[in-house]
Amino acid sequence: MNTSGTNKRKINTYSLCITSVMTAVICILSPFSVQIGPVPISLANLAIYLSVYLLGWKKGTISCIAYILIGIAGLPVFSGFAGGLGKFMGPTGGYIAGFVPMAIIAGVIMNKYSSRLSHFLAMLAGIAVDYLIGTLWFCVVMDQSFAVALGLCVFPFIPGDILKVIIVLSLGMTLKSRLRSARHTGTE
Repeated sequence: MNTSGTNKRKINTYSLCITSVMTAVICILSPFSVQIGPVPISLANLAIYLSVYLLGWKKGTISCIAYILIGIAGLPVFSGFAGGLGKFMGPTGGYIAGFVPMAIIAGVIMNKYSSRLSHFLAMLAGIAVDYLIGTLWFCVVMDQSFAVALGLCVFPFIPGDILKVIIVLSLGMTLKSRLRSARHTGTE
């Protein structure tokens, strides 16, 4: 009896299931938003970072990409319960597109270093990249200067995004520990 094939299949099934669950979590949390200007405050980056923290950069990024594709397909998973290619191509589309490099950058750094400070800085670096991509996109779509876009689309969001990172670091450690123990005890 070949048990290594069975183990590999179980690991792949588990990976597929947990990645799908985290995609669902991103899709559920991301639409909740507060419109404070042309760019809303949403829970998208919190949910994506939680996915990356729990799954690692590869599976976390896959769940992020799946979320974006689900939104582009028209399901109302983007901020304000919107979806579709029009939302993605609009003024906030760059921030949505920026979630992918945000997840990769933060995830790779978090996988390489284990300290909480490294994880905190990794997530801030990811947010900075998302801000850059989103702000440039916003400037093009809305025909605004970079300085105006920073005032509208970045500066008001910094305190909230730092708080989201702190929440992920606090919640993520507990959830990651519970997922590991559930997986090893067979109660997943």
